[in-house]
Amino acid sequence: MTKRCTLLFLLILTLTSWAQEWNAPVRGSWIADTGLTLVGKDRVADIVVSPDAHSCVKQAAKFLASDIEKITGQKPDIVPKVRNNKPFIRLATAGSDRVPADFRSLSGKWEAHKIQTVENGVWLVGSNPRGTAFAVYTFSERIGIDPLYCWTGYTPEKHEILRVKPIDYTAGEPTFKYRGLFHDDEDTLPQELDERGLPQAGGTIDPAWYKRYFETALRLRMNQVAPYTRAKRTMEVQQMASDWGLFYTSHHYDILLSNPWGYSREGLAEKRGVDGRYDWAENREGITKYWKAGVEENKDLDCIWPVGLRGTHDGHYEFPEGTTQEEKNRVFTKAMTEQVEMTKAILSETKNPVFHFTLYAEMLKAFQAGTLNLPEDVILVWNDDGDGIMRALPEPEELGKWKHGIYYHLAYYGHTTKQTAHTITPMRIEEQFRNIVKAGATEYMLCNVSEMREHTMNTRFIAGICWDAETAFSREDAADRFSRWWSREYFGNGADGAYSAYMDYFRIYHAHDQIWQGARSLERALHDVYSRLAGDHHAGRWNDPEKQAEYNRMKTRASVYEKTLASAREAQSKMNAQEARFFYEHVIFPLLIDYRPTKAAEYVWQSTWSWPQDRIFALINQAEEQLQLLEDEVDQAERPPFQDWYKDTWIRRYDSYTNVHYSNYRMQDFRERYKQRNESYKHRYSK
Repeated sequence: MTKRCTLLFLLILTLTSWAQEWNAPVRGSWIADTGLTLVGKDRVADIVVSPDAHSCVKQAAKFLASDIEKITGQKPDIVPKVRNNKPFIRLATAGSDRVPADFRSLSGKWEAHKIQTVENGVWLVGSNPRGTAFAVYTFSERIGIDPLYCWTGYTPEKHEILRVKPIDYTAGEPTFKYRGLFHDDEDTLPQELDERGLPQAGGTIDPAWYKRYFETALRLRMNQVAPYTRAKRTMEVQQMASDWGLFYTSHHYDILLSNPWGYSREGLAEKRGVDGRYDWAENREGITKYWKAGVEENKDLDCIWPVGLRGTHDGHYEFPEGTTQEEKNRVFTKAMTEQVEMTKAILSETKNPVFHFTLYAEMLKAFQAGTLNLPEDVILVWNDDGDGIMRALPEPEELGKWKHGIYYHLAYYGHTTKQTAHTITPMRIEEQFRNIVKAGATEYMLCNVSEMREHTMNTRFIAGICWDAETAFSREDAADRFSRWWSREYFGNGADGAYSAYMDYFRIYHAHDQIWQGARSLERALHDVYSRLAGDHHAGRWNDPEKQAEYNRMKTRASVYEKTLASAREAQSKMNAQEARFFYEHVIFPLLIDYRPTKAAEYVWQSTWSWPQDRIFALINQAEEQLQLLEDEVDQAERPPFQDWYKDTWIRRYDSYTNVHYSNYRMQDFRERYKQRNESYKHRYSK
């Protein structure tokens, strides 16, 4: 080996954790002008997979074959063994397949994997089947596939000849054992319509969407998914998750994956032969039978089983008035103990069930009372406040008895703004996850991403931390390193400007309520101008200090937006087409959601102390122009497969108070109402 090749080889060895250091490019970084040829004009490497391999390895092989076809136009064959004189990509699992001696140290580890080139091929080896699959997804990204492509729309750079540099890459065991995505609410996804023509809660989601979620989780090296909230369940989806290598789980009220949502709504209790209310005290035999049915339905899948006691709509369990916390805790303890015991009795001896109990809402209070005696094999899951700040974490004395994890929100139903824009900052994530890791809550991590599209950046950040927190937090500036890396990785020549735009974005959207500041102010201003035109001469007084302050606040806020948007558009001008489109969707458009109503509010506040009426209407028309621009900008953010992404839904209802304030872009009806008043006033004052 030449000195130059030796240095290159040693350099590669030192970069085994670069994805968590965020100091170098990742996508396409293993492609080289010289090296092992996997695809040439007259040769295509085989993907070699044992016929006895786990289904998740076989699925990873299918994705890899498709990935290579996207890059080169040629699709590898998937074969059971290496063929003479053909280059190969060998997928193997230590302990199950025959592997070279260099890989045997992987045996017995959790999802560790190693990738190594040899003379005529490359070995992708895992410590267990999921580790092997993760080796595949790691390799796919390094040859050019964006793991978030389902959401970013990125297509890989084309290479007629695909060569890879010498590789010796090792990924050790992940920091968080179970880690994954919760696809909460799903209200914008295609479902049956209600009488108003809006997607209804409880519809059936096209499995194609779950395939996108599951593939994304796997490519980010996550190993669990919670795919349902208020949607009909199909065994096809649950089976798919397990077959692809993902633990199928659910949120805290979905006891033993039994689907309480469907108890009466979908007639599931009747189908399972259960009568009476969903109530432990009143109908213990029935509710136990219902839970057992959930275990029986999913017993052959890889699952993580929720335990607890809540209602059928994520509400607290209702005790008789006057019940003490100690009495409640005795009931909780009894119920969860029976849930664990019944699950173990039903599952086969080859299954080692994993349970989790989320300390959500009233359950945190119940646990902190000190009288909740949980089985020791239940993972205690601590949660944040819905805005990315942990409510509590385990104390040192609690670490020995139970294992601990977290439930973390990037999106949140109660803050529906967070379904249209990302408002959790990377800086907050770094701060909170440092505390989480320090507290030892690393057995489990479930991240609420809602419909995922708006939360790609921070999902990627959390995935990196969950895999290797030690490297991610080896220095104090994890959030800044990640944000700079993200900008370079996704925005090419516009990276520096993109990074600056993100920093401005997070200064403006430092909390979820910032995205409706303009809409709220606009409504107050419109109320004032309506009152004045109706004859209330006290409305719209310029010398009212509060109104002056509100006008000045909107004017200043609009100015900040204008500077930020100008810089962002300058950065966008340096990007290629797909980078520019994703940057618009992820940075520029979310800022416009509040900028347009803010600018409109500035005009309307000014109109409240303007006279005569034609000046008022001129300013209101300028405000209306801003809102129409926003409608056009919404259209720009909708593309396949995200058509009608910003439509009214059962969460974002056109007639709800929250919709005006949480979803500013849907102001069509609101605007139509004031246009009608506008015409009425014009008619009145023209006489």
